[in-house]
Amino acid sequence: MPATGRPRRRRRVPVKTIVLLVVLAVIAYPIALLAVAWTHLGRVDALPADTAATPGRTYLVVGSDSRKGLTKEQAKQLHTGGADVGQRTDTIMLLHVPAGGGPTVIMSIPRDSYVKIPGHGHNKINAAFAFGGPKLLARTIEEASGVQIDDYAEIGFGGFAAMVDAVGGVKICPKRDMKDKDAGLNIKKGCQQVGGAVALGYARARHSDPRGDLGRVERQREVLAAIVSKATQPSTLINPFRTFPLASSGASALTVDEHTGPVALARFVLGMKGAAGGNGLSMTVPVAGTGNRPGAGSVVLWDDAKARKVFAALKRSDTKALRPYAEEQKAQLDK
Repeated sequence: MPATGRPRRRRRVPVKTIVLLVVLAVIAYPIALLAVAWTHLGRVDALPADTAATPGRTYLVVGSDSRKGLTKEQAKQLHTGGADVGQRTDTIMLLHVPAGGGPTVIMSIPRDSYVKIPGHGHNKINAAFAFGGPKLLARTIEEASGVQIDDYAEIGFGGFAAMVDAVGGVKICPKRDMKDKDAGLNIKKGCQQVGGAVALGYARARHSDPRGDLGRVERQREVLAAIVSKATQPSTLINPFRTFPLASSGASALTVDEHTGPVALARFVLGMKGAAGGNGLSMTVPVAGTGNRPGAGSVVLWDDAKARKVFAALKRSDTKALRPYAEEQKAQLDK
């Protein structure tokens, strides 16, 4: 007869061990994400190593139309045009994280803004990037605004689309039907979920918007806010099958100043999240209108009086003072 005896008891894992494993996992997860992102980042000499101490932190965020890294098939799919020649910017923004409370601000600078470029006279501001890359662009903005640039972040064509696809697409809300051959865009008005190629076209489209460059900068902020919002949702953050591809594609799309460290990178991500949130402010440099200038063609002209007040508030990190300007622009857009 088979031997009989008491049934074996399963060993219970001590509660302390389970708690320890959970704590280690919680700590290791973000460290692993940061490590993946850190190894994929691009770097460029964009800013001086030593900068004066001013309140808050101001990031120069550039959307470059560089085709670097794109295959012919990808360039065709994203409707980016021919080979990469020179350097140009489709997007120029200032992200300011205030020092002592107040809303985080993301402010667009229209690429056709007519400003003085050191060593090159007056021209469209994106010409500074073509003439001297990020370093000359940063210097041009500092001299035109009086606001010090602390950090630099640049996103290329392919990377922008890849980030949208990595988060599973984003929601956009065009106010009118948009058809733009140059941007490869053909969409109806109203809110809709889109992938990377459409989101990129929506952010780049210019000829289908009656407001031209001024309308485009608003859509650029809309798409960027949608990416950040989707990327920071709990459903995304707890899903490693999304977070790790996002960390890889997002970092591969990003080029930062060579002096940027992990802490500054984390602050940038948190700053973008703050600007995209309900308490953040989204606006454009106050504009008086458009005009034509010899050698530059059609340009965007700032409202000098309002722009001086806006930049003065940024310089002292008083972002609460910017709320009336942001609300005025939003009211005009909603008309």
